[in-house]
Amino acid sequence: MSIVKVIEVISASEKSIDDAIKNAVAEVSKTVRNIDSVYVKDIKAHVKDGKVSTFGVVCNISFRVTSAD
Repeated sequence: MSIVKVIEVISASEKSIDDAIKNAVAEVSKTVRNIDSVYVKDIKAHVKDGKVSTFGVVCNISFRVTSAD
């Protein structure tokens, strides 16, 4: 039987929403293995001087839990 765990992370990028999602996966994958999927829960853009300055995402990242044997 497989167990899937979900963690919530927040990530940002000055380039794009796509880049913010990729940053989230890249950072989490440094310490978490078996990532299966990313669900983008929320998207946000910060505005500075009338222009979008950064993109932010709240992501739920799912990964399979493996046994220690």
